Amino acid sequence: MNRFSAGVSGAVARVADSALGPHQTAVIRIGFSATWLLFLLREFPHRQELYGPDGPWAWDLADQLVRSNGAFTALLWSDGQGWFEALYLLAVVWSVLLLLGWRTRTMSVLFMVGVLSLQNRSVFMGDGGDNVLHLMAVYLVFTRCGRVWSLDARRARRADGARARGERPRDRTGPALWGVLGFLLLLATLAGRMDGDWFVPALLWAVWSAQALWWLVGRCARTSHPRALLDVVANIVHSGALLVIMAEACLIYATAGWYKIQGSRWQDGTAVHYPLHLEYFSPWPALGDLLTASGTLVMLVTYGTVAVQVAFPFTLFNRRVKNVLLALMITEHAVIAVVLGLPFFSLAMIAADAVFLPTSFLRRLGNVFTRLHAWIRSPVLRTLPSRTRRRAGGVLVPAPRTGSPGEPVDHMDRAEQVEQVGRAKQ
Repeated sequence: MNRFSAGVSGAVARVADSALGPHQTAVIRIGFSATWLLFLLREFPHRQELYGPDGPWAWDLADQLVRSNGAFTALLWSDGQGWFEALYLLAVVWSVLLLLGWRTRTMSVLFMVGVLSLQNRSVFMGDGGDNVLHLMAVYLVFTRCGRVWSLDARRARRADGARARGERPRDRTGPALWGVLGFLLLLATLAGRMDGDWFVPALLWAVWSAQALWWLVGRCARTSHPRALLDVVANIVHSGALLVIMAEACLIYATAGWYKIQGSRWQDGTAVHYPLHLEYFSPWPALGDLLTASGTLVMLVTYGTVAVQVAFPFTLFNRRVKNVLLALMITEHAVIAVVLGLPFFSLAMIAADAVFLPTSFLRRLGNVFTRLHAWIRSPVLRTLPSRTRRRAGGVLVPAPRTGSPGEPVDHMDRAEQVEQVGRAKQ
């Protein structure tokens, strides 16, 4: 009983002290923002037919549907061409900024607004990948997805360095941004644009108020206790959202697997054969013919797909088995992207699967990209060892760190290191 109590206390303390899974959350942020960005760019020439005034689902029909189901979409605030073009371009910009991790709390909210506005405007244009993106866009709002691999993380390291030097860092961009957005949100509310759906307006006001409270506490509090309390609340909300994302991914696979078991084509091992010969899902007909030439291969792929999807939620209790099935599912989605011509569905599912990737693997992957970035930016850094500190022209250059919670963080970012090494060489 004492061990159980100690374990529960340790788990609660871990959840409250830091944002769990910072690398996994960053991969989810990057994955879903990149998926939506690539989709918007690919469909840019066809945007009028998909979500604009020229689409088969006219503005009047969309307005009637939204009034009946209470969905949120800012596209229906006006039927003008300029409003549509502006919102579409803003959705692209918000995706890019969230991908880079600039003001992730704000950009995650705006990213959700862009996704919901476009998808709810033409609900019959989506598929399974759009549904996953729809849900994950809402969940991302509750996560602290900019702790690593983001411009926010770099700004936080610089702020820590300023505090270490006895300086008080100032942030004028954040308050100005939230002030402008709060004014626009107030105008939209007073104009009655938020009357249909209650969840999204309530979420927008809640996030705006929480961020305003965060800034006021950091600005006016005489001690660190109020800010620490808000940090604990943010960590708990983040952990809850991360748990919901994991449960959502497991539910998707479990539901898909158990529904497949009930189908006769999945039971006799021939289900994979049919989509490979449908014109809609055959961008490479010769490749589909090659894959279905062997009946044994079709049967193994059919049964293997069902087995992996049904078994995956139960493998979370064994790390090694989970990693094997995770690699198989990511490979399966990559094959679906190429063979069936569903790249965005596959990217969305791979981004959802990333929540289960091992932290050690993600850290090694981040180190690889950091070294590659340093190698590209400076010929001087190409000669430096990657794991140890060595002298370069009499200047100590530390190895890059990811800034994970609980680990020491190098306050000098790579740009400052390159500049310092350059001065030393001169």
